[in-house]
Amino acid sequence: MSITENIIEVKNVSFEYNSYDEQDKIIGCIPVLHDITLTIPKGQFAAVLGHNGSGKSTFAKHFNGILTPTKGSVHVDGLDVSDDSTLQQLRQTVGMVFQNPDNQIVATIVEEDVAFALENLGVPPDEIRIRIDKALENVGMTRFAKHAPHQLSGGQKQRVAIAGIIAMEPKCIVLDEPTAMLDPKGRSEVVKTVRKLNQEGATVVYITHYMEEAALADRVIVMDNGRVIMDGTPREIFREVERLEQVGLDVPQVTELAHRLRKSGIEMPDDIIGEDECAEWIVRLLGKK
Repeated sequence: MSITENIIEVKNVSFEYNSYDEQDKIIGCIPVLHDITLTIPKGQFAAVLGHNGSGKSTFAKHFNGILTPTKGSVHVDGLDVSDDSTLQQLRQTVGMVFQNPDNQIVATIVEEDVAFALENLGVPPDEIRIRIDKALENVGMTRFAKHAPHQLSGGQKQRVAIAGIIAMEPKCIVLDEPTAMLDPKGRSEVVKTVRKLNQEGATVVYITHYMEEAALADRVIVMDNGRVIMDGTPREIFREVERLEQVGLDVPQVTELAHRLRKSGIEMPDDIIGEDECAEWIVRLLGKK
């Protein structure tokens, strides 16, 4: 398959887990994903939303071969995720960051943790040094290079985990609810880091249940019961307040405010997703009185 402008190409993908009895014999299967087809262009920042059990994490694990489709195909930068012979290349192309940074940090010194995967890949020592310094600078953690990870805050640990991924120079970074266990300051640190990486050219697939984070993306993909049910820009998606509520999702707080004001008869746009634009509209309305 030739490389295209789409770094991720998903075609008619379904996935099911096997279910086992007490003797570990397969007795059936549990369908999780159902006939998903979509593409993600290079350089895009795509947010994936869905309530717990919607299939979003299972879907994301197909992008670097942690899981492979039961039916259909997934290609990443021209690589078939079901082809075991390209698995190492695939995992250098797509880096994954998970919810709990403690599960990804393996060394007792920050810079050693960033170096861990590079050493396993056989990257020359001089190149490792360059990549460590660059990765820590990119995530704003240079001054913590000699620190022990357990002394860091949750947000700092997550940024170290991200540094370990970007040191491998992947073309795509998949983040599975990376801020779920963080306080607001830590969430802000991680989101700022992710946006910077995207602006520098990395494709980002960002799974989150924080609507304000999703509003910063180029594109929002909404999943429900293993299917993609909505796909569009943040403005296109979040204007569908009632539809999102039907599948157990919220909208950004400013979008909800604008929605309630509009329902009460106040003239407000139906696609507000930012605090500044909401404030501007309210000031404009007050100026008319």
